[in-house]
Amino acid sequence: MEVLDIARWQFGIITVYHFLFVPLTIGLTMLIAVMETIWVRTRKEEYLRLVKFFGKLFLINFALGLVTGIVQEFQFGMNWSDYSRFVGDVFGAPLAVEGLLAFFLESTFLGLWIFGWDKLPRALHAACMWLVHLGTLASAWFILAANSWMQHPVGHTYNPETGRAELVDFAAVMFNKVQLVTFPHVVLAAYMTAGAFMVGVAAYLYVSKRHQHDRALYHKAIRIGAVAALVGGLGVAVSGDIQGKIMTEVQPMKMAAAEGLYETTTTAPFSVLTIGRLDGSEALGIIEIHGLTSFLATGSFNGTVEGINPLRERYIETYGQDPGAAYYSATDYVPVIPITYWSFRFMMGLGIWVALGAAVLLWATRKGRVPHGRRWPAVLGLSLPITAVAANSFGWIFTEMGRQPWAVYGLMTTENAVSPGVSVFEAATSLIVLTLLYAVLAVVEVALLVKYVKLGAEPFTEPPEVPLGGHDDDRPMAFAY
Repeated sequence: MEVLDIARWQFGIITVYHFLFVPLTIGLTMLIAVMETIWVRTRKEEYLRLVKFFGKLFLINFALGLVTGIVQEFQFGMNWSDYSRFVGDVFGAPLAVEGLLAFFLESTFLGLWIFGWDKLPRALHAACMWLVHLGTLASAWFILAANSWMQHPVGHTYNPETGRAELVDFAAVMFNKVQLVTFPHVVLAAYMTAGAFMVGVAAYLYVSKRHQHDRALYHKAIRIGAVAALVGGLGVAVSGDIQGKIMTEVQPMKMAAAEGLYETTTTAPFSVLTIGRLDGSEALGIIEIHGLTSFLATGSFNGTVEGINPLRERYIETYGQDPGAAYYSATDYVPVIPITYWSFRFMMGLGIWVALGAAVLLWATRKGRVPHGRRWPAVLGLSLPITAVAANSFGWIFTEMGRQPWAVYGLMTTENAVSPGVSVFEAATSLIVLTLLYAVLAVVEVALLVKYVKLGAEPFTEPPEVPLGGHDDDRPMAFAY
């Protein structure tokens, strides 16, 4: 194994692991803010119980996501120093704003929310969680702007003297057309994931013998989560359709790789299943939907979709004959076809499963109904958070692997982004240590979630009514959990 291979494995493991926490953080802040707002307006105790219960699970997830996210940025200096030097002027700006603005917004108002139950007026306390949610959205915006620049670099100029990309238009980076479709897609997927998580937890507690006295509470939680999962899932489908067309425009090779389409085709079919080799020499037993790939790529069932082979020839002609430019070196511009092909399908298939499962549960529990056979809703409900998280992971695997061999599309290959001074031993050591560390953190995360899920929602305890400006300043702050 070379340093490049080890560095890619490490970045992939840490990125996918970190993103397990991100959608839940974004989505749960929205659900908690909505439920607390409903409680403030209606004073129905079940909403406050759900707020405190899922707030506890959210804080566990937030803490682990924070820890894993720190290492994410350290990697740029550890294994990708040439990348950092090349893109730092552009890539650093949105990440700096994210840290200075968005993260401090999240952390400040999350602290007020945690400690302010008996110090803040109820409406103001609920507003704190809305501001936390706003902070998570701002974080997502700036981070996705940086990633979208890697997918479609705009707003920069290349300085041949320094060998760096230099930022010339910050607004172009912030409002990159890839960013404008990626942001809603990711946020809606986060809402879907958080809704699926709420459904799974509530479905387990609904059938638990230990919590039979609270079945009405968890019935309500199932429905709230299912609404979020269904609405989020439908939004993901619509935004994903738009995103696919933008992706085809700026990265036609990614769409061709997603379908395993080797030659330019009009009315390109979508293969639901391919049995055989995806190297262009053999494709057997294909179940196809006529014209669907053309529709996904162009908006027309008769649209023309460029194939892998002509795109490869064009890219080699454009980039591969320029040995004088250090950031142009790849001679084959085709991503790993099986990974892009199957991750694309797993992303869509699992997302569809979540939306359909949420719709089934909403129908089965309508008007207070209790499904016949108490186990099947729990099994269906428990499958939703697992499939939602997997759909998110496969989506990012497709997004990043489909861009290969580019680290920055059209500007810098992954091969030239890796740190030149890192040895195989050093890279392998960091890979092993961080993977083991993250494995330990996974055990901690799961153990804490299982422990507090099993305890269920605590009995209703109404927080004190604190008038605006009328509280006792000498009263000690109360920790929510």
